[in-house]
Amino acid sequence: MMPAHFKRPAVLCLGRIYCDLIFTGLPSLPQLGREVFAEDIRMAAGGGAFISAAHLAHAGRAVALVARLGFDSLSRGLEPELKINGIDLRFLERADDAGPQVTVASVIGNDRAFLSRRAGTARPSTLEEALQWKEAGHLHIAEFATLHEIPGLVQQAKAAGFSVSLDPSWDETLIYDPGFLSACQDVDIFLPNFEEARAITGFDDPMKALDVLARHFPVVALKGGGEGAWLRTSAVDIHMAANDVPVVDTTGAGDAFNAGFIHAWLDGHDAHKALESGIEFGSLAVQAAGGAFMLRAQDQAD
Repeated sequence: MMPAHFKRPAVLCLGRIYCDLIFTGLPSLPQLGREVFAEDIRMAAGGGAFISAAHLAHAGRAVALVARLGFDSLSRGLEPELKINGIDLRFLERADDAGPQVTVASVIGNDRAFLSRRAGTARPSTLEEALQWKEAGHLHIAEFATLHEIPGLVQQAKAAGFSVSLDPSWDETLIYDPGFLSACQDVDIFLPNFEEARAITGFDDPMKALDVLARHFPVVALKGGGEGAWLRTSAVDIHMAANDVPVVDTTGAGDAFNAGFIHAWLDGHDAHKALESGIEFGSLAVQAAGGAFMLRAQDQAD
């Protein structure tokens, strides 16, 4: 059972769990036929669903991870990572075809490149049970690829009384699909980064991209990394600068932002406070390798 002091409504975080191999201190990205050496490497549980869930739990929000995990050695190695205090794992499905699911993250300065492998289906057998959980009131879908694999998911969640947020998460095969926006119908909070917004709308100007996205979503929070973030609703159009913090690894920063924004939004805070909360959570995430690393370190210190 979730501790009584955790805030409700609980959040369901739906998406794939990855084994992140994070290389930092790289002089450059590798080229064919050549080798580069990293100063450090870290293995961490990854994927937007887990990272957002970790930050939500750290903030005291009741949250459950709705995902699949394999039985291979890499998947088994992630199990201690998933047991961060506060994340409810009752809807975690174990299956042979769910792993290994790996992302290699190469971090250079404030930028990074990813190489990933998906395994099995994105739909956990526990999904229907999760949507019947009476404690929960919000569904966060961590990547559009998951929504793409589960047609009707948003409408199913809305029928069960959930509000819904979506991070598109970059996928070269899906992000340019002309049917992308129609497939996201009924999503309440859309949480793209600037590269994703540009690919979806075709506009380099964030304000023009927001003009397009705001016609499809009631709330759009656009993440711009070092340029801060923008928020557009029917009543609000604001930009907020990023915090000046030392950057170690930007992996998972967008998912941390999502958690901060959703947490404040569900608490009923105004748009300015929700955007501020998102930036605060994202700033925490970039100061260590691994999207949820600082949270784990603090939990262990406690």
